[in-house]
Amino acid sequence: MRYPPPVQEGSRSIVLAAFVANFGIAVAKLVGFLITGAASMLAEAVHSAADTGNQGLLLVGGSRARKRASASHPFGYGRERYFWAFVVAMVLFSLGGLFAIFEGVQKLREPHEIESVAVAVTILLVAIAFESYALTKAIKQANAERGGQSWWHFIRHSKSPEVPVVLLEDAGAQLGLFLALFGVALARITGNPRWDALGSLGIGVLLVVIAAVLAVEMKSLLIGESASTADTAAIRRALEEAPDVRRLLHLRTQHLGPDELLVAAKVELDGHLSFGQVAAAIDVAEGRLRDEVPAARVVYLEPGVAG
Repeated sequence: MRYPPPVQEGSRSIVLAAFVANFGIAVAKLVGFLITGAASMLAEAVHSAADTGNQGLLLVGGSRARKRASASHPFGYGRERYFWAFVVAMVLFSLGGLFAIFEGVQKLREPHEIESVAVAVTILLVAIAFESYALTKAIKQANAERGGQSWWHFIRHSKSPEVPVVLLEDAGAQLGLFLALFGVALARITGNPRWDALGSLGIGVLLVVIAAVLAVEMKSLLIGESASTADTAAIRRALEEAPDVRRLLHLRTQHLGPDELLVAAKVELDGHLSFGQVAAAIDVAEGRLRDEVPAARVVYLEPGVAG
């Protein structure tokens, strides 16, 4: 019987932490904008609101991925997590990035004097503290999963969408806060409100770049990626070392979800085996494979006979 893929508790916990942090920060930034009228504050408020919605979408994806397989979806709903992560990239691009760029251009054309700079700076500093907590939690979870991989390699090749998405969002949010703080501070020091507008533009460009990276990675996962190099090697080893298996003739793998692999292989068996012995040999090989790579939930092994 095929069971629905489990949702990683570590991934879920950092999504929840990011959701709570971003919701509080979004409210604080919105209040700050209403008091100060700073363009970068508005851009950051929209950014945090978009991030909050994005965490909600990731939670929706995790929930829907747990649905059992059906006649119309015999391989289950594991890729729901990839789909909703792709939607996150689109929201980040449009609601976050493009809005911030639009607001920055508007304020460059029609500069607006910032009021209550002290309020804006205080809110941004508090937001930086909260965002630092969320980012630290995301980094801790990512370190537990990435092993010896570089950060870029981990983001580009992770099969679990939640951790890279939250990691990039939190890192982008932290950089965005510093850009907003930089713009507000320079606008106050120089008396030129266009610095605030430039801060908003910087935030917009940053979000568009992050959204593009996420979209490319989620597109690859949606199309279907093979197992990692380590998992592929483990599958090969399990099959080649199984009793009565002479060699592995053919192997294809594909992720049906972050924690679920489809494995299809053809193995060459001893030509002197009876039909019953062939079936038993296939069962043993499949058992070894599942023990070695638990994510291999759907396995099809085709026997071949040595000539």
